[in-house]
Amino acid sequence: MKDYPAIPRDISWLAFNHRVLQEAKDESLPLFERIKFLAIYSSNLDEFFRVRMANHRNLLRVNKKTKRELDISPKQTVRTIQRIVNRQQEEFSRIFEKKIIPQLAKHKIVLKRRLDMTEEDQEYVRNYFREYMLPYVQPVLLIKDMVRPFLNNAQLYLSILMHEKEGKNREAYAIVKIPSDHLPRFIELPSTDGEHNLIMLDDIVRHSVSWMFPGYEIEDTFSIKLTRDAELYIDDEFSGDLLAKIKSSLNRRHVGPASRFVYDRTMPDSLREYLQETFELDRYDILTEGRYHNNFDFFGFPTFGMTKLLNPPQPPLPYPALQEAEDYWASIRERDHLLVYPYHQYESVVLFFERAAEDPLVSHIKIVQYRVARKSRIMQALMRAVRLGKQVSVFIEVKARFDEEANLRWGEKLEEAGVHVHYSFPGVKVHSKLALVRRVENGEEQLYNYLSTGNFHEDTAKVYSDFGLFTADERLTSEVARIFSFLENVMIPEQPFQHLLVGQFNLRSGLEDLIDFEIAEAGAGRPAAMTLKMNSLQDMAMIDRLYAASDAGVRINLIIRGICVLVPGRKGYSENIHGVSIVDRYLEHARVFHFHHAGEELVYLSSADFMTRNLSHRVETTFPIYDEEIKDRILEILDVQLADNVKARLLSDQQGNSYYRGGSDLSIRSQKEIYHLIKRSLVAEQLELEE
Repeated sequence: MKDYPAIPRDISWLAFNHRVLQEAKDESLPLFERIKFLAIYSSNLDEFFRVRMANHRNLLRVNKKTKRELDISPKQTVRTIQRIVNRQQEEFSRIFEKKIIPQLAKHKIVLKRRLDMTEEDQEYVRNYFREYMLPYVQPVLLIKDMVRPFLNNAQLYLSILMHEKEGKNREAYAIVKIPSDHLPRFIELPSTDGEHNLIMLDDIVRHSVSWMFPGYEIEDTFSIKLTRDAELYIDDEFSGDLLAKIKSSLNRRHVGPASRFVYDRTMPDSLREYLQETFELDRYDILTEGRYHNNFDFFGFPTFGMTKLLNPPQPPLPYPALQEAEDYWASIRERDHLLVYPYHQYESVVLFFERAAEDPLVSHIKIVQYRVARKSRIMQALMRAVRLGKQVSVFIEVKARFDEEANLRWGEKLEEAGVHVHYSFPGVKVHSKLALVRRVENGEEQLYNYLSTGNFHEDTAKVYSDFGLFTADERLTSEVARIFSFLENVMIPEQPFQHLLVGQFNLRSGLEDLIDFEIAEAGAGRPAAMTLKMNSLQDMAMIDRLYAASDAGVRINLIIRGICVLVPGRKGYSENIHGVSIVDRYLEHARVFHFHHAGEELVYLSSADFMTRNLSHRVETTFPIYDEEIKDRILEILDVQLADNVKARLLSDQQGNSYYRGGSDLSIRSQKEIYHLIKRSLVAEQLELEE
């Protein structure tokens, strides 16, 4: 068997996050959108260190290799990650300081530092500090061999280098909290003549430290931040009360071990070493950054009503076939409906639950919830349905990382309302995106389904690119009902799944069979091809199959947003594989699998990526598209994405994120093209109705 090339998972992820950073550098984007991409990059990196890097640090502590990381030692992995991140952080600083700040100034938005302030600014800052900040800054003098202060996860601090004003003039160190958890990060200073003067909260603290340590001469200040391990570390999910264990672990998450300590790269070695010793950090814990940390706070950068510096509006389009239907359920019985978010409004999905709640013919409503909006009309509809006598069942995955507490709160609220709530299974996550409504029509049961690639989340539906299918097709509804029976009663379905590919049952084997069919077709000299769109491609067994398919002559197109361990376009291994990644205005989140299949052109939508966790350790659902018009629309969207020569990057082992500039002589920006494609279809349907 060939020794196929592969890119370490986390190195590939860092290349994806660099694509996000590239957007901040793209001068064709509106200025505030570039700032938003700085925030996205920083938020992504923070989560990476809380989860993935924390795992590598744990392996390093016990000096254990893992075959998942291609047998690379944890020390090598940590060093490589740190080297790449350091390089990216330097680029981040250059973009912000050399590109963003000058552009802001051109639009009369001035981001001042402490030494740039006028006397009027200083007076304003003094008053602001005393009125709003003083209760939160928590100044602490660091003294050796004394109890060290606890650094909260992701909290900003200012470390201070100073010396005594009198006596022995000894050097001293201190830290002060930058209270960005209580106050805005960007504070507007007095402004005139149409200018907007801003100062960061960090610099207000810098200006104020001398008042907090009156017996010391302040030499300099440097920002620091500690990120803590976010893993819940539940030793045994199979015994005892899993829900109680999750709740207990959540209480300990914010005091977990260090996974990253970042500091201002201009900090002198003496202070860095003192902090390293004080907080018991080793050299693999620490990373340099620029003057400011927690740059995800750029999400809150003020826009001052300057809409010209934002993306032009692209309002989600209505879907009249459901939103304006006289009989909502009859519309779904007549044919399947595909919605494409965020290009379509999410209203049709919300109506699925609101209409079901009010409909006297509806007896049951079922849904799987993985991530939920803070304010959710869907959740409100489910609680109202119970009050109106419906049987409502909700499966809540409380192990959805960083949404555990929100999901627990929703679970408690739903239970109080009388909803039957089912929680996580031990050892697996439930990641399927399914809903079911049962109506009794003319004395007979009629089932309706909504299946999606995205969560039931009204907020992310505005920025995540996903597909959603409404159907009353009995081939699908009967099997979705069996999934809910399994989730509610943990009963293995007596009949095998014939149409759906379901994690823990036939998902991996079904996908393998589809790939193997293409390999056999190519081997017989017949046309063979597949297009796979997903968030991440990491599972080595599936990757080996894709390499084997390429060797056999199968033409493979990959559209991978994030991790891609496979190396496309490598001569002798994968010359039949073309891979691109699209990073743009919306987060590409849909999973689509298209197989030529001897001319049948099979199309599946899925909640699952080709990752080991999805294929082996989750309950996922991959569902076929049987409606030919819908199938054609999905294939048309895939073709548009493969033709993108504006925002698509080529995937390669060089991780260079080179832009794809092939195809049409015209500029094809797929997300913009898809929006107008759907808009044209809407107009055509309206004209057809008018005729």
